[in-house]
Amino acid sequence: MEYFNWGENMKLQKHHIVLLLLAALLLGFAGAYAGVSLAQLGADNEQEQTTSQLDQPIQGNGKPPAKIQKVARTYNLIKENYLEDVQDKQLIEGAIQGMIASLEDPYSSYLDAEMMKNFNNTIESSFEGIGAEVSKVDGKVTIVSPIKDSPAEKAGLRPNDQILRVGGESVAGLNLQEAVQKIRGKKGTEVVLKIQRDGVSEPFEVTLVRDDIPVETVYSEVKTIDGKKTGVIEITSFAENTAEHFSKQLKKLEDKGIEGLVIDVRGNPGGVLIAVEKILKNFIPDDIPYVQIEDQNGQISKSYSNLDEKKPYPISVLINEGSASASEILAVAMKEVGYDVVGTKSFGKGTVQQALPLGDESRIKLTFFKWLSPKGNWIHEKGVQPTIKEKQPSYYFTSPVQLDEPLGYNDTGDHVKNIQVMLKGLGYEPGRTDGYFNRETEAAVKSFQSEHGHKSTGKVDEKTAGQIETKVVEQIRAGKDDRQMEKALSELYN
Repeated sequence: MEYFNWGENMKLQKHHIVLLLLAALLLGFAGAYAGVSLAQLGADNEQEQTTSQLDQPIQGNGKPPAKIQKVARTYNLIKENYLEDVQDKQLIEGAIQGMIASLEDPYSSYLDAEMMKNFNNTIESSFEGIGAEVSKVDGKVTIVSPIKDSPAEKAGLRPNDQILRVGGESVAGLNLQEAVQKIRGKKGTEVVLKIQRDGVSEPFEVTLVRDDIPVETVYSEVKTIDGKKTGVIEITSFAENTAEHFSKQLKKLEDKGIEGLVIDVRGNPGGVLIAVEKILKNFIPDDIPYVQIEDQNGQISKSYSNLDEKKPYPISVLINEGSASASEILAVAMKEVGYDVVGTKSFGKGTVQQALPLGDESRIKLTFFKWLSPKGNWIHEKGVQPTIKEKQPSYYFTSPVQLDEPLGYNDTGDHVKNIQVMLKGLGYEPGRTDGYFNRETEAAVKSFQSEHGHKSTGKVDEKTAGQIETKVVEQIRAGKDDRQMEKALSELYN
């Protein structure tokens, strides 16, 4: 790389400087930027450190195309002729963002200094926000998964919820990092999200109070199933210390004499690749790779464990539509060596990103690799199919009801249907769940109101609807009617 003495070369025109900067981008950040090994697998801002090919220096080759002069000419025309003053930084960053946007890859992006700060926060002990991992799906900002015990989870946000507006401002046209910037904020501040949910005709608003989001990723317990001690380990994301915590908790469970294990990665959006690799080394024998990494030239690197044989007890893995990336690496590897995977089809992210410095505090995050299953399957945009399919109850997928007028006898519509499904899930009998407010629904509403300190009118006003929603969220968070977990446990020893 050449170094310029800027004091002796002030005759360089601005468009030449821009050309040099863009050339550095196109040349692959060689020289001073070689050797970077930061990578991403998660759905949003998870930073990953990887093995095999990902440890190799990033090298550029070839010369930038002659048409790069068009970029410099455009810059010059704007600077010399545009009606208003435009800062160099704005134009340069706009050029970078434009190149990234042209890739039409939701996982590649430009991260300025502020975005990099938030990017790094995701692997620290905690960060401030609503606690939801998001991605771009079909061009829309979509929740992959709310984080356990976060404001997003407590408010009832679900995987596949689409965020339409943040604080009254549309997120249409924003890249993922720009949308995340709007959603995040200081602890204690409020943010209103407008949400579109599958199966619900009208968007609804959710008000959340931002909070500290702790990055605690592993939880375990022992359940007794048919007289057998059964370990359950939940992994909420794959952070830098997740594998260490997992190994410690697995050993404690084994010391207690567990006879079977369920690994729960539902709602886990991914994270640090090396974490899931270390976890898989506990379960995948050395005769098959636990993951394969393929580069743009089709060259494949395979990673193996030193394990002689599988665990002596049965294991199941729980997944759902919020299980993404590193969670899918774990699930498909376990599936392909013969373990059961229970739940619903996973998210479907099979690519690996690397974050490369641009010489200041900003970085460009690019998709460099795809990851493959032990048998060489690519699950990108397909997801991992469970070996045992099991859905959650209907009320798990209802949405908040926002009313202009109370609902009562003889009313019809989606709001009525939503209330009926929630009441049924809470143990009340509305008589039907097709959206017609009949006398049985009225009686169920009266019963709910009476038991929760409301005036028993039989009409669903805003206060009653809010209380019904609150009880549903509490019940879901408590794990009641968790059919997927029940299925995993009941099938474990069959």
